[in-house]
Amino acid sequence: MDLKSVLSRDTVALHLQGQDKEGIIDELLKVAARTGKISDASAARKAVLDRERRMSTGMKHGIAIPHGKTDAVKDLVACIGVSDKAVDFDALDRQECRIFIMTLSPADKTGPHLQFLAEVSLLFRSEEKRAAILAATSPEEVLAVLIQ
Repeated sequence: MDLKSVLSRDTVALHLQGQDKEGIIDELLKVAARTGKISDASAARKAVLDRERRMSTGMKHGIAIPHGKTDAVKDLVACIGVSDKAVDFDALDRQECRIFIMTLSPADKTGPHLQFLAEVSLLFRSEEKRAAILAATSPEEVLAVLIQ
C-alpha cells in the first residue's frame, strides 16, 4: 500500500491536546473528518471505541493504532497525531503513547485496512523513525519520515 495515497498534510496533527484515550480518539476523529470521507462522525466514534473496549490498540514503543470498521466510510480513511505529552492508552508494553495512527475502514472490506496496519507497523519498528516523528515540527516532516 502506498501511504501517500491515504495520508496527506491535512491528515497529520501535531501537539494533540487529549489527556486520555477518549480525548485522543475524539481529536483524531476531527483530523480524519478533514478528508470529507466520514458520513457519520458518531458512528465512526462508536466503531473506534467499541474496538478499543474489546482490546486496547496501544502497541509498543509509545504508539497506538486506534481503528474501527464502520459504514460511515466507503474507503479507508487514516490520520496521524502526535502528542507532546505521553498518554495512557493501555499499551501492550505498559508504556504511555505519544504517536497515534487512526484508521477507519468500511465494515465489508478488510484488505486495505490490514495492508495499511501492516505497512505502518513495519515503519514504527525503527527507533530512528519514531524519534524523527516525535521531533517533527510540521505535518510535512511527519509525512517525509513515513514515506521515505
